[in-house]
Amino acid sequence: MALREIRLEGDPVLTKECKAVKDLTERQKVLIEDMLETMYDADGVGLAAPQVGVLRRICVIDVGDEHGPYILINPKIISKEGEQTGQEGCLSVPGKAGNVTRPMKVKVEAKDLDMNTQTYEGEGLLARAFCHEIDHLDGHMYTEIAEGPLYEVRPEDEEDEEDGSNNGNGDDL
Repeated sequence: MALREIRLEGDPVLTKECKAVKDLTERQKVLIEDMLETMYDADGVGLAAPQVGVLRRICVIDVGDEHGPYILINPKIISKEGEQTGQEGCLSVPGKAGNVTRPMKVKVEAKDLDMNTQTYEGEGLLARAFCHEIDHLDGHMYTEIAEGPLYEVRPEDEEDEEDGSNNGNGDDL
């Protein structure tokens, strides 16, 4: 496994639509392991393949729930319910966050590592993460739909978030 370079806002790869994965190759399995390692190293909640320069419909998410990391291949949102507005960050926009409205609940269909179709339901942060990462696969970033200007996130705010006493600052998806 290896850490991959996270592409930053302004990199053209982040604006391109990703191609579907037809058959999961060994190289793509290594990519997924690298993406998980990169996401954890950067203290992120999610990471999409274009964020590490690969235009494939693959993303990984870990919100700290009992499921562990979600590995989503060719994900698509099949239903949305409700609405939530909250602060959101992104590993491709370090040190910044913004307010974004997303569905409160989503249902996602995706392939797993065995290329079997799975259905996942997410609420709250998980729903937000599903939407955020799938947007990346379609060439979109949260900055396009943020309500109002982005604001600085201080490192001490991120530390507070880890111990459960966050000040309401965004999660880096």
